[in-house]
Amino acid sequence: MKQVILNIPESKFKFFMELVKNLGFVKTSEVSIPEEHKQEVRKRIAASDRNPERLIDWDNVKNDFKLD
Repeated sequence: MKQVILNIPESKFKFFMELVKNLGFVKTSEVSIPEEHKQEVRKRIAASDRNPERLIDWDNVKNDFKLD
């Protein structure tokens, strides 16, 4: 199945969603993020805030990855 991401102007969004619903293409999904994961992210953000020198800028490391 293909996935399409669109940017819809706010003024046209309601109309667009009604059109899509009428065509039967609406599929909604909500992702539940476990509290443990949220806590881990908060912990890592706090560590980065305390010691920003430990971070490496993405522009400096992205070429180390082989992205095919």
